[in-house]
Amino acid sequence: MKVLSAAVLSLFATANAFTPRSSAHLATSALRMSTAVASSSTTPITEGSPVPNITWKTRTRIDSNDENPFDWKDLTSDDLFKGKRIVLFSLPGAFTPTCSSTHLPGYEKEYDAMKSLGVDDVYCLSVNDAFVMRQWGLAQGCEEDKTVGSLGFKKVKLLPDGAALFTRGMGMSCTWTANRGFGERSWRYSAVIDDGKVERLFIEPNRVQDSDPDPFEVSDAGTMMEYLKSK
Repeated sequence: MKVLSAAVLSLFATANAFTPRSSAHLATSALRMSTAVASSSTTPITEGSPVPNITWKTRTRIDSNDENPFDWKDLTSDDLFKGKRIVLFSLPGAFTPTCSSTHLPGYEKEYDAMKSLGVDDVYCLSVNDAFVMRQWGLAQGCEEDKTVGSLGFKKVKLLPDGAALFTRGMGMSCTWTANRGFGERSWRYSAVIDDGKVERLFIEPNRVQDSDPDPFEVSDAGTMMEYLKSK
């Protein structure tokens, strides 16, 4: 019995000796992995790189007379970008001041002009869900596209990146927790994406986490028009 007790005590002693070290090792590994993920999600993508390949959770119009004539439809990044030349602009949030007063209206106004300059479509992205993006478009007075299968609007298409997967993949993830209580959102930027690759990228300056100012200098529709005209 004494021999058995000694053996059990020895076993526990051995386990206790290794447990703290193992826990510390696991914690260190988890921290390194978390840091690597955070770094990749905040390091901007470079021109010439392919855009993130994710699954977009969208709401597409169906043949129905319901008040909400939409159903869920998964789209891939290839569905949205492959074989097309797209203008994409991203902003911190639907219904927020600069996004609503200037950013989206500017691109909505220049939509037809951009298409005449070799652009297939214009997408607006925000880290919001599909329901919020639709209601924001309606509040902005964007003209609805009631065609079955449409993404909701005739001109600028409002893309919901609710889980920030595309935003992280673009390296544009940021937080406005301390100043605005937003949590994770997208930094403001615009891009031309040609056949799934970044042709040109305009990123607002002075990007930091928990930024107090929200610069709006280079991702506007005017800057994009100047670039498209130069090509």
